[in-house]
Amino acid sequence: MRSMDNIRKELEKRREEASLGGGQDRIDKQHNDGKLTARERIDLLLDKGTFVELDRFVTHRCTDFGMAEKKFYGDGVVTGYGKIDGRLVYLFSQDFTVFGGALGMAFAERSAR
Repeated sequence: MRSMDNIRKELEKRREEASLGGGQDRIDKQHNDGKLTARERIDLLLDKGTFVELDRFVTHRCTDFGMAEKKFYGDGVVTGYGKIDGRLVYLFSQDFTVFGGALGMAFAERSAR
């Protein structure tokens, strides 16, 4: 039986993995190209501390072309809601660190939701 402490640690580990998108190397490449990550763009757009991410742990369902071994939380898009000048907005931001920002089924479902 898993203890609450172990469950909490696993959740924190997954949150950290999700926040890195396609990984630190790809984040560094974005920065070296003068670009921001999806989460950085969201942080600049929304009022501080208002963003709530939805479906953070979604992954693609593709098994072709060796994709079964390449799973990233979020499937290339960050979705959620927050406030701009105190007004509630829903948004998505394409994450180019995951599969170059390619649109997959899970990506499309999250964006449409």
